[in-house]
Amino acid sequence: MSTVHETAALLPDPAELRVHLRALAVLDATIGDDPQFVEYVFDADWGPDEEAALMDNGSGDDFSVLFTPAGVLIRGFDHESEMSPYGTDDKQVWPGVVDEVPVALRPLLEDPAFHDEYIGDTRVTACLWRETGDTAWRAGSAIEFPAGNTHPDGSDHLFHLLTDRSPETVQAHFEDYYERPVPLDAVRHVLAGHPVTPAIAAALGPAAGRE
Repeated sequence: MSTVHETAALLPDPAELRVHLRALAVLDATIGDDPQFVEYVFDADWGPDEEAALMDNGSGDDFSVLFTPAGVLIRGFDHESEMSPYGTDDKQVWPGVVDEVPVALRPLLEDPAFHDEYIGDTRVTACLWRETGDTAWRAGSAIEFPAGNTHPDGSDHLFHLLTDRSPETVQAHFEDYYERPVPLDAVRHVLAGHPVTPAIAAALGPAAGRE
């Protein structure tokens, strides 16, 4: 079974995660030809002293990573998960998923961007956090995952580019999403934190896939 607990063990420290998420957003914006359909976005002005990395695959799954002075909160939603509030009789967040989120980070769950009026709560099936000064990522310790489901909360596919950050994995993801070749050297360049030069933009951009 793959859950947030396995994800927590594979995530990098917050500083490295922030750099990686910014790089994914840069890659997506450079490879794609329409900002409306990119998956990964990084908003450096999400709120006062807050930054947000967002993913939306356009098929009902999304996540947010909120960086604040108090720490980092990761919220993920898999619309096909058995743990989705939409699939439960009481329309409630699955027990244990957010119960242990620290007080300092809990207001982040109430952001209107992630709140759904239909269920009257946050859209979430997987949640992780790391307070400033902590040495590890945390997730609900008392979650009883649905029996017989090897991917109960969707965390393995939601966060797969955060747990496997290799250029090859990132390249394969964007090639699949955009259905065209994406040069590995250019992906390595951006993931390493280097600026997008005209040559890199030309190699990654939409025109590179046209004959």
